[in-house]
Amino acid sequence: MQISEEQGNFLQIITATTGVRRALEIGTFTGYSSLCIARGLPSDGQLTCLDVSREWTDIARDFWRRAGVAGQIDLKIGPALESLKKLDDKDPIDLVFIDAAKEEYDAYFEAVLPRVRANGLILFDNMLWGGRLGRGPIEENSGRAIDALNKKLATDPRVESVLLTVADGIQMCRVK
Repeated sequence: MQISEEQGNFLQIITATTGVRRALEIGTFTGYSSLCIARGLPSDGQLTCLDVSREWTDIARDFWRRAGVAGQIDLKIGPALESLKKLDDKDPIDLVFIDAAKEEYDAYFEAVLPRVRANGLILFDNMLWGGRLGRGPIEENSGRAIDALNKKLATDPRVESVLLTVADGIQMCRVK
């Protein structure tokens, strides 16, 4: 359930090189991906993390504190779609990283898209679905959801997207 080291490096580099100041993560787990994003932020940058598990995110909080980035991270516990409705919308988001319930990826996309600035990025994890896409009929709901979203993003006029073969696949979308 944790991203790979190369994905962590990618997140930190993309955050730093694109000048991200305000980031959002949906699905935090033990905090490795959020730590990588936070390390790429400038000192006044802010990352909001959404997750349903206090148990796993308590581990994340400890790592954030030890890494010296805890002050840049605001953790919200609860279902992501509900938490998204409560977010402050005064400043647009520069970067969104989504790695949570696969069946809800499309709903997360639609909820965050209006909040992301033009040329901002939305990144989805696990978009190769363990290499099982394209190997015949997909039985699992999560696989069907990822397959449908990949197809949608490839033709969605609101974004430009590319499926990167980093680890289990990162779908990177630039908001137009």
